[in-house]
Amino acid sequence: MMDVEIKQLSDDLQQIQDVQKFLFKMIKLEFGYDYVPEWHQDVVNLKDFYIAPEKNNFFVAYAETGEIIATIGIRAYDKDFPEFEELYSKDTTSSIWRLFVDRRCRRCGLASKMFSIAENFANKVGYDDIYLHTHKNLDGALKFWTKMGFVVILDAEDDLETVHMDKEIRELEISSGVTDLSYAVKL
Repeated sequence: MMDVEIKQLSDDLQQIQDVQKFLFKMIKLEFGYDYVPEWHQDVVNLKDFYIAPEKNNFFVAYAETGEIIATIGIRAYDKDFPEFEELYSKDTTSSIWRLFVDRRCRRCGLASKMFSIAENFANKVGYDDIYLHTHKNLDGALKFWTKMGFVVILDAEDDLETVHMDKEIRELEISSGVTDLSYAVKL
């Protein structure tokens, strides 16, 4: 069993740099490439994409040692896929980004917990839907997101094996007195 603390990303420069280092390490491990400017602007500009906007957020899971072991970002839908022009808007649709779990900490419910926290946040700030895209060649990704309630809306059938998915946010009861979005869980 492991104690894990999940916190909102703050404007602390050291925390931001630690998260960026973790994200680029995970991108390299999972996808086999380094920084690609058109794909990783949110990682380079975490403050602009996740911290500053009121309806966006980024959550970081820490092991007892203080090591980052998981991340997830949620932000207003901001893609420009023509297929979804009439389907999504930045006002009502959120999107999931950068769910990564350290390989040593997988298959213990951490990814599900991270998503649950992001979904609760999206509900709290008034989003109706959550969009994401994943890749069929990522081990377990499609199965995980389907388990979380997402449905495939478009298989891009491209070289990256991209699959677009969405989920309607279920009405969740969240206590209005909760202001600390820091979570402690035992895995």
